[in-house]
Amino acid sequence: MTFSQSVLLALTRKGLSREDAYALVQRNSLKAWEGGGDFKVLAAADPDIAKILKPAELTACFAIEPYLEKIDYIFERVLAHES
Repeated sequence: MTFSQSVLLALTRKGLSREDAYALVQRNSLKAWEGGGDFKVLAAADPDIAKILKPAELTACFAIEPYLEKIDYIFERVLAHES
């Protein structure tokens, strides 16, 4: 599920064990996968996640910008090797 790793890492940074964080993320991503809704909405509505992450912290997990941060550099490197 897209962004599930970001949510998992945010939960572990707040002190949750990796296993417990994985269980929270998995139950919400599985629900979304099976057609039960949007992962972001489900995670935000999960009381166990809400106890750990503030709304702004959870929202930050769904930001695309960190993934695009080095995109220009990557394309420059790739295209430089084509010549």
